[in-house]
Amino acid sequence: MPVETLDISEPFFTLRILTDEDSHVVAGKAIALNLSETPMCIRDQQLGHLQSVIVANTELRTLCHTVLIERFADHTDDAALMAQVRDAWPSAFAVRGEERLRGVSHYMSPKAWVGQYGFTFYHAGSVPLRVGLHKDHAFCPVPGFREVHTQVVGFGKMQQCREKDVGTLYLEEPMAPGTTHRPMYDAQGRFPWHQFETITPSIFLAVEMLPDGATPPA
Repeated sequence: MPVETLDISEPFFTLRILTDEDSHVVAGKAIALNLSETPMCIRDQQLGHLQSVIVANTELRTLCHTVLIERFADHTDDAALMAQVRDAWPSAFAVRGEERLRGVSHYMSPKAWVGQYGFTFYHAGSVPLRVGLHKDHAFCPVPGFREVHTQVVGFGKMQQCREKDVGTLYLEEPMAPGTTHRPMYDAQGRFPWHQFETITPSIFLAVEMLPDGATPPA
């Protein structure tokens, strides 16, 4: 299916997955994330693997595997939007049961799997968020698991630490709408201690990537 529309972020945003499309015209603003190792073309520029940008009223070309988040900029009141999101989405702790998420203002949309790729939107509702440093992903215990996050609304920062202590911070990437942090896993899919931290209340998309031969968790 060249263009697949997922409903996990409705009615707030529209999420589309485009596969093996020669071109696609974007009307208005959208966030484009390239999941393919083949560069995606935007006029005379290229968007590399796991890179994202905001595009507007333009044609995209060579869309081997592209995520589009539409209508992310259509909301005039972020606080009102996030209040509606909190009413619609359950807490991440209620869904995932991880102790580090207990009592944290962190909410999640339904998850959708398309092949080996999982898509989930998260709302981080407090500043600071204090979601907790982690490097294992118990909800997806598959060797070679990979994940990146794309900022949709609000501002945050992805932090990496040498130990399970934010005082050992060694790398921090600012996250604005349209930003995807650089991959932080190694060739075996091992992660450093890391966490997302809010600068403002935020919404971001998590993209989980399973190695070939792995089965998406139920």
